[in-house]
Amino acid sequence: MKLTDLLIALLITAIWGVNFSIIKLGLITADPFILAGLRFSLCALPAVFFIKKPDTSWGYIIGYGLLFGIGLWGIVNLGIKAGVSAGIASLVLQFGAFFTMILGAFLFHESLSKYQFLGIIIALLGLSSIIFISDGSVTLIGLALVLCGAVVWGLVSIIIKKSNTKQVFSFLVWSSLFSPIPLFLLSYLFNGPSGFTELADNFTTTTLFSILFQVYPNTLFAYWVWNSLLTKYPVSVVAPLSLLVPIFGMLGSVMIFNESIPAGKIVAMVLIISGLVTGLYGKKLIGRLQRKISMTL
Repeated sequence: MKLTDLLIALLITAIWGVNFSIIKLGLITADPFILAGLRFSLCALPAVFFIKKPDTSWGYIIGYGLLFGIGLWGIVNLGIKAGVSAGIASLVLQFGAFFTMILGAFLFHESLSKYQFLGIIIALLGLSSIIFISDGSVTLIGLALVLCGAVVWGLVSIIIKKSNTKQVFSFLVWSSLFSPIPLFLLSYLFNGPSGFTELADNFTTTTLFSILFQVYPNTLFAYWVWNSLLTKYPVSVVAPLSLLVPIFGMLGSVMIFNESIPAGKIVAMVLIISGLVTGLYGKKLIGRLQRKISMTL
């Protein structure tokens, strides 16, 4: 990978990691569902008037919009609001990779390898250790909500695969059109008009910054460039860099919210990332190591 492309890829992982802290900033004054609704409103509008509909069925577009907007980010926002720190949320959401594997095994009859099983076990040990963190950065309900978001992450990954679209940016814009109204309705259903009136009364430049950051650098720019890199380089070159997201997520939470990183969090991070590396790339890494050993003999 060219140095400039590598630096761009690192920038994107940093944006995705820090975004969890930016979301938390927005949640100071905004209801979780309303914040997500505003994010996807601006992802869709006005871009949808200038970008052609992607070459796939409405079912995939609508399904992705509902799941990505409500089931993933609406629920993750709710989890952060319920007491999970931005750093922990960025780490736990990586379980979406394992749920994608498991769903793929059921839906596409893809067999899970021994490396994937081992990776899941290692990562689950990391998840278990998070429960015992006692610095106030984890609540059980918040952790459960973010894990639900990770399950949905697996589902939306399957939708992307099934849709077989090559127009990822267009797909993202058009699917975002179907997220805001259900998100706003959910806020009204649970809180009545208070969420909207409180946002209007307490809207600050920080709230505006949070919304705009989530829309433009984090969603439209980062996903567009990342997928462009995937078309330019092998997936095996680009995808591993996403493992840096929780590291930037934790660093962002330290810088913005002064989150502490005791030994328990470091252990959890090492175990979950090690599990991801084992599950996603273990077979390739072992194969490469075996080839190098056979060449030296």
